Amino acid sequence: MKSKLSVLLLFLAVATGTVLAQRRRPTSTTTDEWNYKDGSEKVSMRGVANLTQVLDNWRFDILSQVKGLLQNDHQSLLPDYARIQPLSEALDDLYKEFNALKSHLGDLTEKFTAIESFIDEVKAGRSSNANADLSPGMTPAQAPASVPAPRQANRRVMKRKNLPTTSQ
Repeated sequence: MKSKLSVLLLFLAVATGTVLAQRRRPTSTTTDEWNYKDGSEKVSMRGVANLTQVLDNWRFDILSQVKGLLQNDHQSLLPDYARIQPLSEALDDLYKEFNALKSHLGDLTEKFTAIESFIDEVKAGRSSNANADLSPGMTPAQAPASVPAPRQANRRVMKRKNLPTTSQ
């Protein structure tokens, strides 16, 4: 029992000493972050300026080399799009389709030009006929029913025929 009591007292003394030692140690209020202001007065501004100049020179050299490569030897930097077959074929098909639509639009424009001139002539003829049918002092509601204008016998509509070319 004496040995148990002495072990207990020894344990109690060690625990008390540990607690007192921790109270005496100054507590650190700062965290483990880097304090960038420490030693700032020792920094050589000349060295910082030199480092900035070196980095700026490197940037200029790198950009100059890339610009030179893009202007003179772009194949080394950019992929060869002709090697991508499906893309090349799709662009070719799109180009052919666009040209076909453009020629079809030209044909339609030619056809509509003739139709527009014919419609303008018909409108001009009807307006002159309507004005001739009205007697002075008559309103359009009192005018007799207009007869359709006789069709001109010398007017023809021409269509362009696309003849297939034969190569010999």
